[in-house]
Amino acid sequence: MAAQFFASPAGVTGKMVELRVPDGAAPQRVDRWLADAALGLTRSQIGRLCSAGAVAVDGRPVRAAARVVAGRRVQVILPPPAPAHHPAEDLPLAVVYEDDDLLVLDKAAGMVVHPAPGHPQGTLVNALLAHCPDLAGVGGATRPGLVHRLDKETSGLMVVAKNDRAHAGLTAAWAVHDIERRYLALAKGALGAPLVVDVAIGRDRQDRKRISARSDHPRAARTHLAPVRWFGAEATLVAAQLDTGRTHQVRVHLAHIRHPVLGDALYGRGVGRLRVGTQVHRFARQMLHAAVLGFCHPVSGVALRFTSPLPEDMAAAVRFLTDHLGAVAAGSPG
Repeated sequence: MAAQFFASPAGVTGKMVELRVPDGAAPQRVDRWLADAALGLTRSQIGRLCSAGAVAVDGRPVRAAARVVAGRRVQVILPPPAPAHHPAEDLPLAVVYEDDDLLVLDKAAGMVVHPAPGHPQGTLVNALLAHCPDLAGVGGATRPGLVHRLDKETSGLMVVAKNDRAHAGLTAAWAVHDIERRYLALAKGALGAPLVVDVAIGRDRQDRKRISARSDHPRAARTHLAPVRWFGAEATLVAAQLDTGRTHQVRVHLAHIRHPVLGDALYGRGVGRLRVGTQVHRFARQMLHAAVLGFCHPVSGVALRFTSPLPEDMAAAVRFLTDHLGAVAAGSPG
């Protein structure tokens, strides 16, 4: 990705970001493809940029409905962000790596990533602005430094860009899915052999709070699932490797194959607690953890890979399941 200062024919000025449509990508509308490219832009925003001549394919301005195919280069002029007004807050951050360009942190469950209606403060962004005051405006005013996010109740690893060059490089890697992301989930029931769930998902046409395959605008989503440990017929510790990064992807795909994440009230019924005989274990949140994050450093090019152990609440659930049901590691004779 390259970034420099440009102006569109209609007067939109800002940094030009160039993305390459990866080999093998299916043809699709340019506004939909860009909305999925981790630029922090909605399709409506992209549509307005197209109308202003700020989106081009191989150097030629295009309309929002124009289709892009593998190998094409898409240029977007990103207007400068409005001044950020998020207050810096001295909140605890578990930083596992930091240099002049980026930081990697281990987000705690229960922390909202960025301010939104109902969560104006106390978010990860507020904590990041206190930790790194120069972050304001990097990649946008509303989500400074962010190139991806985790759900409020999902714990685990995230990377944050500390300058525009790092943000551009990480955004490009996310756009072509050149990132290693591995989650661990405690799922209901006994998941058998490894499998790939290749089911397009999007905003549910009836319940806008949910993501599902029953969507008017589904996007390709692919998740590799493999059992790590079985706890009888009641639960499985599952490793989930993402080829794409859709909202709620792991949760939706596990629910789709009828193994919802334990504690996930949105996508599973009866998964808030697990009864074994007279003993009951209650799950205060969805048992999902971003355990592995790997990528090439956007400036130095050095390959980086980070791992995070299960947080205490998931570890406690594993201990409960092991104590009361026993545990069989995947691949063992049982």
